[in-house]
Amino acid sequence: MKPLLTLLVLPICGALVIAVASRRFTHPLAIGSALITLGTALWVTGLFSASLVGPQLLEKTLWRPQSGSSFALGVDGISLPMVLLAALLSLVAILASGRVQKRVKIYFISLLLLESAMFGVFMAWDWSIFYIFWELTLLPLFFLINGFGGKERNRAALNFVLYTMGGSVFLLIGLLLAYDASQQHSFFMSEMSAGLRGLGREQQVVIFLGFLIGFGVKMPIFPLHGWLPLAHVEAPSAVSILLSGVLLKMGSYGLVRIAMMLPDAVVALQGVLVALAVVNLVHGGVLAWQQRDLKRMIAYSSVSHMGVVLLGIAALNQAGITGAMLQMVAHGVTAAAMFLAIALLYERTHTRDLRDYGSLTRIAPHFSFFVAVAFMAAVGVPGTAGFMAELHVLYAGLQRWGWVALVLTLAMLVSAAYALRTVGCLCTGPEQPRLGVLTPMAPVERVAVGLLTVAIVFLGLVPGPLLALMRATLVHFGDLFAGRL
Repeated sequence: MKPLLTLLVLPICGALVIAVASRRFTHPLAIGSALITLGTALWVTGLFSASLVGPQLLEKTLWRPQSGSSFALGVDGISLPMVLLAALLSLVAILASGRVQKRVKIYFISLLLLESAMFGVFMAWDWSIFYIFWELTLLPLFFLINGFGGKERNRAALNFVLYTMGGSVFLLIGLLLAYDASQQHSFFMSEMSAGLRGLGREQQVVIFLGFLIGFGVKMPIFPLHGWLPLAHVEAPSAVSILLSGVLLKMGSYGLVRIAMMLPDAVVALQGVLVALAVVNLVHGGVLAWQQRDLKRMIAYSSVSHMGVVLLGIAALNQAGITGAMLQMVAHGVTAAAMFLAIALLYERTHTRDLRDYGSLTRIAPHFSFFVAVAFMAAVGVPGTAGFMAELHVLYAGLQRWGWVALVLTLAMLVSAAYALRTVGCLCTGPEQPRLGVLTPMAPVERVAVGLLTVAIVFLGLVPGPLLALMRATLVHFGDLFAGRL
């Protein structure tokens, strides 16, 4: 049995079952498919050996011999955590979608196809397959935003498509340049990497810039982030969970892969990456502070948090890449928790304006607790998922530059300011008459909330298993750059 291929096709099978089943069974079938998929992802984790470097559970079938393309799937210490994150958040997004009433089949089929495409991106071990799955994520996201979003959903979906396709052009150019420059003339990641490391620094820089723009749109890196706030605000909340929790990580994941493939280019452009990271950190934090729309606030906070990831990558040492990977996972569950909290409140109050809320501690203590956990995790409070990530990046910055630690500290203070203000406005203060009585969470919603709360606290208190899963690959990353700086 091929475990990775099984994991890839399970959501597609779930979508096919939903297509032929009765409409009233759509949500339970989608939940069942996501649960089986998550169980399969955990099974794959059990087969993985954390002490080995390079692709494991490799499944390779030659596709086009004349072009060096193959249908190759594999996982390593960088991709497997992303696979687990995608499986978990897909389940949470489906659990949180119980109130969808119109075109239910199309909605859940699109979510499951999106899950399969995300798996394909993280498990692809051939760049041609990676690019195909990268593009395939665009289709279900377009239908989900355009068909189920808010009032400006058409503009949001068009913005998203244009930005993403523009970035994909640069990604394709970088990929073709890399294929042409590689002596191996193969899209298989390991072979292309071996062929490109012998190139001169100038050639590597040209190729890397194409990938940087392509991945920078999705990550997003300033100034390529213009699509993000509108897409988050107009997308259905369950889609925002996947968009911020997983789709943004596709960009940073790709950037890590390319950094390992073109190390001399990354060293040459290290200053540029640091400058972009600092701008992301400060720009995203300040804009988040200015927002009153809660979804827009979380969208801009994601720009700031992805700046932490970029700074960790730019440090080019083991501590930095460890912090970057931890932040990718931590921000995934934290952003999902924040979007889910706001979604549950919006469905009951029909407002996202921060000024319309107050005194949730008295009105709805269960909501108050979850909101506090989600926003405190975004700050990186000790005991939550983001703490160890920001600590590693801070240490890496001190090791490499020193002064960058001050910028990161400033950005953390800005994050703490808007997160504490948000918790204060939502949970304390005078009661707002328009809120009325908030209906309690449905059982399915409680499960979704519980999964994210457990993930946030577990990763904060017991990060050891995740670190052990990634350690061999992260050590290899650090060793790769140790002699180049």
